[in-house]
Amino acid sequence: MGGRDDAGGGNSAYGRKAFKRSRAHFQDRITADGRDGWPVEAGRYRLVVSRACPWASRALVSRRLLGLEDAVSPAVADPIQDDRSWRFTLDPDGRDPVLGIRYLSEAYDRRETDYPGGVSVPAVVDVPSGKLVTNDYQQITLDFATEWTALHREGAPDLYPEKLRDEIDAVMDDVYRDVNNGVYRSGFATGQDEYEAACTALFRRLESLEERLERQRYLVGDTITEADIRLFTTLVRFDPVYHGHFKCNRWKLTESRVLWGYARDLYQTPGFGDTVDFDHIKRHYYQVHSGVNPSGIVPLGPDLSGWTTPHHREELGGRPFGDGTPPGPVPPGEEIPATGRP
Repeated sequence: MGGRDDAGGGNSAYGRKAFKRSRAHFQDRITADGRDGWPVEAGRYRLVVSRACPWASRALVSRRLLGLEDAVSPAVADPIQDDRSWRFTLDPDGRDPVLGIRYLSEAYDRRETDYPGGVSVPAVVDVPSGKLVTNDYQQITLDFATEWTALHREGAPDLYPEKLRDEIDAVMDDVYRDVNNGVYRSGFATGQDEYEAACTALFRRLESLEERLERQRYLVGDTITEADIRLFTTLVRFDPVYHGHFKCNRWKLTESRVLWGYARDLYQTPGFGDTVDFDHIKRHYYQVHSGVNPSGIVPLGPDLSGWTTPHHREELGGRPFGDGTPPGPVPPGEEIPATGRP
């Protein structure tokens, strides 16, 4: 999710210029063998996120499930960005306490001066140099699962099991195109035909996912995988922002028995709901996208209390963490404030 955004021209351009999801420009990988010059090393890297952003939220969920809290620290940006990018105004003196910067764009500039593209999260920054390492939102979590294994907690789940990768990749491709990105193509459409095509594809895909999840607890296999993380971070934002703000309103998530049960099941699983900040989500979308919502008014609804109600998905079987165990308590200082919880 961009700061110098994908639409170009700042926050007011959302919904007024054709939307195109930018590819990650900085695609270096942090690997066990350090082949790109960035070896896995505890404490060396800072994960910059916004709790409002679904792409960044994937990294927060993965980090929690795998137990990488002590290995890679989080920098949480203000959900209300300005045209200069994500900013650290939630921290004392408006600076990230580890990187010492006010804007994420400073880490981008240290990597590539006058970089013309969007400043997006998630981003991984090298603490010693202050340089951006990667903003490859598609690869960061896959590498957490496969390259950071030496630093995983005992009992960490296998989120990208090798024998299921082809199926996981196929499901994730469909979800990315029609759901993860589809809500944005609907919400930032500049014409009726463009909007209707995106919204139709979105709900067609959601209906196919309903059929799949009617008979199995998780998207692929009988445990949580990367595919579930990627679908969850869009579903958890569906009624609070996408249904109204992005006009994805053929039906609400709460009106889908299967998807609503699936989303609640994951939300109540340690590592998922304890990373979700509904206050950040709502304020970001409604206040930042001034081209879509010029008034900046944040709606009072919807009622979020249903997220903690029984889902009964355990009746389908499945083992959330496979042969592993749930993550431990949320680390001190990373708890979601009461204003952001149901």
